Amino acid sequence: MERELVGVISVIVLIVLLLSRMPVAFVMLVLGMSGIAYIKGPAAALGAASTIMFGTFANYALVVVPLFTWMGYIGYHSGISEHLYEAAYKLVGRLKGGLAMATTMACAAFGAICGSTTATSATFAVLALPEMKKRGYNPSLATANVAASGILGVLIPPSVIFIVYASITAESVAKLFIAGIFPGILLAVLFLGATYLVVARHPEKAPPGPSFPWKERMKALAKGGIEVIIIFVAVIGGLLAGFFTGTEAGSVGCFATLLVVLARRALTWKGFVNSLKDTVRTSTMVMFLVGAAAVFGEFLGLTRLPMVVADWVVALPLPPGIIIVAVLIILMVMGCVVDALAMVLLTIPIFYPAAISLGFDGTWFGVIMTLALGMGVLTPPVGANVYVVYAVDKETPVMDIFRGVWPYLISLWICCVLLLIFPQIALFLPNLIK
Repeated sequence: MERELVGVISVIVLIVLLLSRMPVAFVMLVLGMSGIAYIKGPAAALGAASTIMFGTFANYALVVVPLFTWMGYIGYHSGISEHLYEAAYKLVGRLKGGLAMATTMACAAFGAICGSTTATSATFAVLALPEMKKRGYNPSLATANVAASGILGVLIPPSVIFIVYASITAESVAKLFIAGIFPGILLAVLFLGATYLVVARHPEKAPPGPSFPWKERMKALAKGGIEVIIIFVAVIGGLLAGFFTGTEAGSVGCFATLLVVLARRALTWKGFVNSLKDTVRTSTMVMFLVGAAAVFGEFLGLTRLPMVVADWVVALPLPPGIIIVAVLIILMVMGCVVDALAMVLLTIPIFYPAAISLGFDGTWFGVIMTLALGMGVLTPPVGANVYVVYAVDKETPVMDIFRGVWPYLISLWICCVLLLIFPQIALFLPNLIK
């Protein structure tokens, strides 16, 4: 059997097994080892698997996964997220749809210290949903807003997805982080616009909240904003100035976050221990997934399937922009049935070479893939963010949440189109790195 055909069959089997809800990491590891064994023999498969898994866990570039994950959990257990929501709530809560807008703004700010979309959604489902329900918000709008706004956690740096993408493609982590800033702000603005339009058509869905004196608003803004600004400037400012690398930025971010919360005496010993436990649990899952995906990627490389796909895509008589739109559609459809991180790990070895062959920038493509991931965590039947919010809420039916996310999905597509037309939105800041 031709190697390329073996690769195609393995991808089909992978998708079928993932649809059957089998563990993603184990499926990729077993298929990768089986494929290598078929091509090069069982001994080569065992040797490759052990070497690749060890290399993944010993990879210096992936040190930032636990570091940035810990940074986000420190922020969560120390109450930074609560201060952010309070500041945004007092600033815009008096407007129609203001609480939903406040949630989006707070998620964008929290994204500066948390690199996980599900963690961001879970955090603000706890903080924002009770307040929105108390103010008479439509449950579908409120829950969908929280689920969608969580996406900002992986687009605005630091981002676990950018770290994983960089580890597979050898792109610069620092450039990927900085490339996510303007698209993240753009997406936040589009989400605010989507909420405004929904409320303008149906004012009863989001009545205005109470108004606060300007003095109280500024006090809340200073309390919630200064902490994040200090941490964000320490990490991103240092990257832009060239003081340290993207990997070193993880330790700088953790140190800055610890200094801020200790100076404010906001982190208890219990919160500190829980942040470490949560970090170990999340980081182990991510690292095992990356290692298993690397084994499967090694097998795909032996089949030459990624190169064949890249050559085929380049030979298509279509403009590169149309091909990228088709890739986005494929990613969105896959996101409906495959876990978001697994989708990125599965598709990068196939689509990244094709994008580079078409002349697209690798950093820009990483941002586009992250946006496609955002579509995946909002669409049924997987929709990770939707199920996270549902698990916290337990009252709003899942399908009502899915129905409410459509304005935000449209916003994601608008953001992708704008990045396709104006790639400098993502590439302007990375070009400033020394």
